[in-house]
Amino acid sequence: MADDAMKPTLPTRGSAPTVGAKAPRTPDGSQAFVTTKLEHLVDLARTNSLWPFPMGTACCGIEFMSFMMSHYDISRFGAEVVRFSPRQSDLLIVAGTVTDKMAPVMVRIYEQMAEPRYVISMGVCACTGGFYRAYHVVQGIDEFIPVDVYVPGCPPTPEALLQGVVKLQEMIARGETNYQRGLAARKAARAAVGK
Repeated sequence: MADDAMKPTLPTRGSAPTVGAKAPRTPDGSQAFVTTKLEHLVDLARTNSLWPFPMGTACCGIEFMSFMMSHYDISRFGAEVVRFSPRQSDLLIVAGTVTDKMAPVMVRIYEQMAEPRYVISMGVCACTGGFYRAYHVVQGIDEFIPVDVYVPGCPPTPEALLQGVVKLQEMIARGETNYQRGLAARKAARAAVGK
């Protein structure tokens, strides 16, 4: 019985701390605790765990393959898990020319992706239609799906795509992606209706 009285115990809700209880402390003497919003913590996890779905239709697809090789080591940024199923990915990388016949398929792939979903438009053909000013080529994929990051070039270098992925990660951390802005707008609309 005497030994039990000497052991320090943590206080429970509604009780006062016992005589021997001490709060956990760091080496500098301050108490150790972290406060943050759950949304910020989840965004931090999402920033470093992108699962890309490649949609390579032209020469930009070859540059994407080079980007995934060990020379650029995309695994440092948490985006090395390439998935060829839209239900297992959250980043759509459109690399190359998109024709009008491919547009509905791309929209279906985008809609099947897990939320939150992000889009990188890689290459001048995906961004603006490139030098294909014809009736059958989409003049930019932002006509039918929201794009978060544009990577220009014909074809863009793997370094440029790497910079685009880093830019997307920064946007996710700051809450500036299309998905996050839409989510904030929906929350604000719900709050306005509730007032």
